This record gives sequence, C-alpha cells and structure tokens, in this order.
Amino acid sequence: MNKVVLIGRLTRDPDLRYPSTNVPVANFTVAVNRPFENQNGERVADFINVIVWRKQAENVKKYIGKGSLVAVEGRIQTRNYDGADGKKVYVTEVVADSVQFLESKSQAQNRNSSFGMDVQMDSFQDSAPSQPTTTSIEEEDPFANFGNEIEISDDDLPF
Repeated sequence: MNKVVLIGRLTRDPDLRYPSTNVPVANFTVAVNRPFENQNGERVADFINVIVWRKQAENVKKYIGKGSLVAVEGRIQTRNYDGADGKKVYVTEVVADSVQFLESKSQAQNRNSSFGMDVQMDSFQDSAPSQPTTTSIEEEDPFANFGNEIEISDDDLPF
C-alpha cells in the first residue's frame, strides 16, 4: 500500500501550469515538522514536493498560498531520467489525491503579518527546494543498498 498523509505549511505559492495535454497541474512544497527534536534540541522540518492535477490544481492555486496550512493525502512517486549532463537524476514527490485547505490564503497572510512570520516563511523558502529534489547517481543512489542489510542504532530511532 502506498498512502501518504501530510499536514504542513506551503513554503511558496503553488505553481500552476497547463502542459501540452491542457490538463492543469500544480506543484508546491510543504514544510512538515518532525515529531521529535534533533540531538541539539531543535525542531526540524522536512520539505516535501507535492503535485496535484486537474480541478484540484486550479483550486490550490486560487485558494491557498505561501504559509497556508494544508492536509495532503496521496501517494509517493519516484521517477528518474537522464539529465542534460548524461547523469541519472532521481526525483521523489507526493502525487496528491486530496488537498484540504486548513487555512485560507488570506488567513495565512494575516497570520504571517500579524505575528511577524514573513521572515520565518522566507527562511522556509530559502531552505526548501523550488523544484523537485534531484541528485545525481554519483551523489546518492536511493537504490544503492537495495537487498543489503542496513545498520541502525537505537540513537537513530525517533522513539
């Protein structure tokens, strides 16, 4: 079963496009806080790329923006392609079946300006990838350890 549920805030406004098929597609990045602190006692967030299609893509662009709180339900998709330099590029993203608006675009903007959150959300954008996260096969091959045993110490586990 491939099922993902995320709750987090958009790090940038959704990007809506109409590719050659004329089917609307939007992509955005969601900052999702981890439920534990790192070794330095700091909260860490993961930045997860999301793709949504058709009418929901248009609604996402229309009703939510940077800083909006959303719940995303979908599936993880991995794909790869040969980059311009000839190296294999891996992409992991969430293809959304449902995006629930937990906060409107205006509520997010009001909250950000009321509490001086513009700087914090800008820092999300600076640290979040604006395009799907990609790495070359030489940097990190996600399938390199497939079939091999992985060593995990108790210190690596969040529980």
